Amino acid sequence: MLGRLRRWQAERFETRHPLPDAEWREARDRLPLLAALSDTEAERLGWRAWRLLHTKRVSLHPELAETTPFDERARLALAAQACLLTLGWEEEEHQEAFANVHEILILPEAFRRRVADMDEAGVVHEYIDERAGETSSQGPVVVSFPDLMESGDFTGFNVLIHELAHKLDLGNSLDVDGFPPLPREIDAKEWYRVFMGVWEDLQSRLARGEPTPIDDYAATHPGECFAVCCEHFFTAPDALERAYPELYALLGRYFRQNPQARLPTPTHEHSGSRDPARH
Repeated sequence: MLGRLRRWQAERFETRHPLPDAEWREARDRLPLLAALSDTEAERLGWRAWRLLHTKRVSLHPELAETTPFDERARLALAAQACLLTLGWEEEEHQEAFANVHEILILPEAFRRRVADMDEAGVVHEYIDERAGETSSQGPVVVSFPDLMESGDFTGFNVLIHELAHKLDLGNSLDVDGFPPLPREIDAKEWYRVFMGVWEDLQSRLARGEPTPIDDYAATHPGECFAVCCEHFFTAPDALERAYPELYALLGRYFRQNPQARLPTPTHEHSGSRDPARH
C-alpha cells in the first residue's frame, strides 16, 4: 500500500512539475559522471533529482550567493550526483534512504573544526581539522564549493557522494560505522567480512609504507572506508574493481548498479591519495 502511494505521489509530481529538459541536458553535458549514463538511466535520475530539489533544501552560504550564480542547471547537476547512489533502488527505497537528508548547504571554502581524539594510551590530542564536507544523523549535508566543483568526473573524488554515503550509513544508527541498512539479499556477515578484508589490507599497506590502491583516507575510520569506497565505486570503478574485486561486486549488489559499464574510456590508475580534508 505504501509503495503504491509513493508511486502515485511520484506520478502526480511529474504531472504538476515537468522536468526542465533543456537544463537537464545541459547538466548532463556538464559532468562526465552524468553524461556517461544511458538514456533510460538519465531519465530516471533526472526525475529523482528534480523531485529532490522540490523536497529538500539546497542553499548557498550568503557570502557565496552574492558572487556565484547557481541556476537550475547547476542545481540539477548537484541533485543528480546525490541521487546517483540510489538510482538502482525503487522509489520507496530511495525516499526511505534519504529520509534523513533535509538540506544540502554549500560553503565558499573548506572549513575548519577543532577535533579531540584519544590515542591507545588514553592521551587526548586536539587539533584543527580542515574539511571538504561533513554531515550528521539529522544535520545538513555541508560541502565546500571548490570541492563541489572538482566533483562530477571519473577521478575517484566526489564530495557529494562521500557525504551522502555517510547519510546511508546513518540510516540505522547515530554514528557512521560503515554498516548501513542492508537489503535482505546481502548477509551482514558477508558485508563485515569483505569490508574488514579491505580495512586490514589498507592498514597493512600503510604500516609497510606502501601506497594504497584507493584513497588512504579510507584507512582512518570504518565509516570513512565505506564512504571512500562508495566514491570509488561510482567515480573510479575500474580502480576499485582491480584493487578489491569482491568489494566491487558486493557494492554492485548493494547499489544494484554497475558503474564500470558506464566508463567512456579506460581511466588512469588512481594512486588513492588525494586530499585528507574529507569527512
